[in-house]
Amino acid sequence: MAATLEAESTLTDRYQTTVPETVRRALRLGKRDKIHYTVRSNGEVVLARAETSAVDDPVLGQFLAFLARDLAHHPERLRSIDTALVQRLQSLVGDIDIDLDSALSADDE
Repeated sequence: MAATLEAESTLTDRYQTTVPETVRRALRLGKRDKIHYTVRSNGEVVLARAETSAVDDPVLGQFLAFLARDLAHHPERLRSIDTALVQRLQSLVGDIDIDLDSALSADDE
């Protein structure tokens, strides 16, 4: 039978806590990972590592994290988009209506 691990953490004034290292290791949690909570009828709460869904894109997440780090460390690299580029982009798309909220399908190739 596997050994039982126990750990405690303290709730802050904002109802936040740090997940203890032993729990992070047991669940193989890393920064930005999600935790799934199951509350049982007897009051027990079970924590598990949340599985990533098809909607979560790990590559996109890593890219966005890279951009956030780069912006934080090098704000001087930010540049405004000039009017000529905006006009060029508008000329390329014309009056095409795009619904950014619609789901992409495999048939749209």
